[in-house]
Amino acid sequence: MIKFVFGLIVGAGLLLVAGYLYVTQGGLYMGTKGGPLRFERLIAGKAIDASIGKSSQDESPIQADETNLLAGAQIYKQNCAGCHGQLDQPASAFGKQLYPQPPQLLPPGKGVTDDLVGVTHWVVKNGIRFSAMPSYDGRLTDTELWQISLLLHNADKLPPSVQEALRSKQSD
Repeated sequence: MIKFVFGLIVGAGLLLVAGYLYVTQGGLYMGTKGGPLRFERLIAGKAIDASIGKSSQDESPIQADETNLLAGAQIYKQNCAGCHGQLDQPASAFGKQLYPQPPQLLPPGKGVTDDLVGVTHWVVKNGIRFSAMPSYDGRLTDTELWQISLLLHNADKLPPSVQEALRSKQSD
């Protein structure tokens, strides 16, 4: 029994040393060309889902009415459009340079309209590690966090006034 346990420890140690050598000797390409590494999306997606946890079920304390969607549009233009693009336009040139590339959150992109609003709120509030998505906790109020989350959740069915606000060049 002792030999078996010793063998497991030695085997695990050898695997760790082999992995370390593989990574430190250039066996793992860390450049952004060529897309994600094998299992990178799977592992990252599972980690994000686990981090969000029960927060995905959070409901907005404010309504998705025109006033809150208009406020969300202004917040989006000031904080998000530079990376995630603008309404009816392709993703921004700056956003295309980031890795992983930020999703187009407004039409023509699909964005996060099929995500629960609690998920979007969690991401905007906390950011996503190892990506360019920052945390807006402390930079936006909780009401503003919900306004932008509601805007993005409803991006495929925005009223004309909100669409016009998103298209306007001036940030009011």
